[in-house]
Amino acid sequence: MILTRMLAALLGGAALSALAIAPAMADKYKRPIAVFAGLDKITGRIISFEVGIDETVQFGSLQITPRVCYNRPPTEAPRTDAFAEVDEVEADKSLKRVFTGWMFADSPGLHGIEHPVYDIWLTACKGDGPLIKEAPEVVEAPPDDADAPASADAPAAPAAGASPTPKPAKTRRPRPKPTSAGLEPPSDIGRTPSQQFYPDSAAPGAPMHIGR
Repeated sequence: MILTRMLAALLGGAALSALAIAPAMADKYKRPIAVFAGLDKITGRIISFEVGIDETVQFGSLQITPRVCYNRPPTEAPRTDAFAEVDEVEADKSLKRVFTGWMFADSPGLHGIEHPVYDIWLTACKGDGPLIKEAPEVVEAPPDDADAPASADAPAAPAAGASPTPKPAKTRRPRPKPTSAGLEPPSDIGRTPSQQFYPDSAAPGAPMHIGR
């Protein structure tokens, strides 16, 4: 019996140490570079390009500006997502916002960019960045009043045979869903892109538009 208790204590201590060392499930790295892939549906050509956070790059007639890019530590299940803004260059050189939201590398079609000629999706996040830790959700156990001394103000114990009053169940607070709040700076539509790619060989300044 003593040997069994000692073994259980050792195993419990090792498990606690592993939990203390391993990062929480919600931990993520904030990366300075987002990697995208762009497809020209006319030619079938795919181009991979890197964009720094808050930098604007043009692919065909689309300009993309990532605001944040996150991925998980290597010890966790892979998950890469980025918040980005995409504008389309109109025929009169004006810009039209066509997408604002989260893009997921594991599910590129979940929040995709709908365009008749071009597709852009997130593939990776790169660079050294800080580890953002999020406290795990913990359900607090009710206090143990078995050893607490009785006081004059304490409620009387229920009579024998009477059903005790049930305690309200502990509930978890729902985790807030990711939103664009705090990620959208003042509108900067009209920024000059740092790089431009024209996979359909269209002349710069004359992007292709279908049905216009």
